Amino acid sequence: MSADTARRTERFAKAGSPDGGRDGAIAEDPALAGLRVSGSLPDGEAEIELRGVSKRFSARKRETLALTDIDLGIRKQEFVTLLGQSGCGKTTMLRILAGLTQPSTGEVTIGGRPLWNGDHRDDEALRKLGLVFQDANLFPWYTVEENIALPLLLRKVDKTERRRRSHELGELVGLQGFEKALPRELSGGMRQRVAIARALSYNPEILLMDEPFGALDAITRDKMNLELQRIAEATKATVVFVTHAIAEAVFLADRVVLLSARPGRIRSITHVDAPRPRSLEVTAEPGFQEKVLELRRQLTEDEERVGREGGVSE
Repeated sequence: MSADTARRTERFAKAGSPDGGRDGAIAEDPALAGLRVSGSLPDGEAEIELRGVSKRFSARKRETLALTDIDLGIRKQEFVTLLGQSGCGKTTMLRILAGLTQPSTGEVTIGGRPLWNGDHRDDEALRKLGLVFQDANLFPWYTVEENIALPLLLRKVDKTERRRRSHELGELVGLQGFEKALPRELSGGMRQRVAIARALSYNPEILLMDEPFGALDAITRDKMNLELQRIAEATKATVVFVTHAIAEAVFLADRVVLLSARPGRIRSITHVDAPRPRSLEVTAEPGFQEKVLELRRQLTEDEERVGREGGVSE
């Protein structure tokens, strides 16, 4: 084991130990301990904040409580992953952060500004956000360069600046030489690179990502996770990343926020104190595996609880 690897292992082990303090803290399931897990931060620390957020959907005279009592603060330049079973409310929570879905109760603030003023979204808060979804959603008749620059076109940025910014971002995400290619000529991983570059085109401070690599093969997904780390550091963006892959959540995150089965609530928050940039070697280290196994245990326990109650997690 190299000295560098040994240091990383030691830091992972410390973060996962019972006396690891704040970096090792894993809060108990509210359903089991009778406690409400809060991810709130001290005043002034959070760039993104959810306070008492719940979301209830109504359809065909039936109501579904998707999220309940979410308190979460996210620091500037922090990388937070949202983890949980299908149907636990991860995507709903991300859509609430993105201003695409209004919470039923509670408040969302971005950079200290309320995201919603009544039924209207705050444009200044929205300008801080960039969105990436599982489907790249590229325009098939536009080239890579044109797809990346599309948000700038909609903002009436002149052609010279659009082209300059598109080439700059193409280089950042590793698409040099493909500027004139059409989406059908690209692999799945390359199309997601275009989607990430497009989301970064107008310099958002916050990048919201909903399982962007879920449809990729394992090797490509690993490569994209490494690239995403590099891109986040280069752009100094705050990242909120939805996934149902436990190892991916731990590998990418500063904090893993685990949501319980519906109604979604924060079951635990796991701090990952490991140096960046992280290589794939980290995933073989004991401290990393301990965190993955503990999160898997919590997910399994939650699934069994839902089964005992006669419900379903989807």
